[in-house]
Amino acid sequence: MNVESRLQLAPAAHASAPLVWVRNIGIVVTGSALVAVCAHIELPLAFTPVPLTLQPFAVLLLGLLLPPGLAFATLAAYLLEGAAGLPVFTPGTIATTGLGHLLGPTGGYLMAYPVAVAWTSSLWRSHKRSFVWGLISATAGDLVILVVGALWLKQLTNASFDAVVTQAVIPFLPGEALKIIVAAGIAAEWQRLRRPPRTTQTT
Repeated sequence: MNVESRLQLAPAAHASAPLVWVRNIGIVVTGSALVAVCAHIELPLAFTPVPLTLQPFAVLLLGLLLPPGLAFATLAAYLLEGAAGLPVFTPGTIATTGLGHLLGPTGGYLMAYPVAVAWTSSLWRSHKRSFVWGLISATAGDLVILVVGALWLKQLTNASFDAVVTQAVIPFLPGEALKIIVAAGIAAEWQRLRRPPRTTQTT
């Protein structure tokens, strides 16, 4: 490419930069809204302060659909929205809102979301994007959520390790498995649809 061609391409690339920013902001807003909607689909459990919600499904799905940086920004924006008092967190039985909710019993799960979504996204993009690899990537991200959430709850309540695992991990495993399978299935199908069709060569 000669100098003249480079100069011709430079203004076009510069002009597209604002469009990329607008697109990314739209993705962050839409993604954080998806997590907020899923947060309100909940099933409170009597034996634990942690309700059963669709939040982890939204986090894992975004991790499989978005690049790591954008996925991280989406969940970071979600936490900022919640900390500012917007009704994006799971209502549950917790009376506090905003920052108080973020620092409550479910705070560990919430604060793990940006790391978990970026980790899921990075793993997904490090290998052939198949359904099986989607299961592996989503499982890894979900483990981050469960482990950080359980450790936070243990620190907050001074409960024993066995009690925390019984209340904050084991009851959620069947539901988490279903969320992982559905998220991986959607991501694998999306990847298949994006794949360009094969062209047949004629002689």
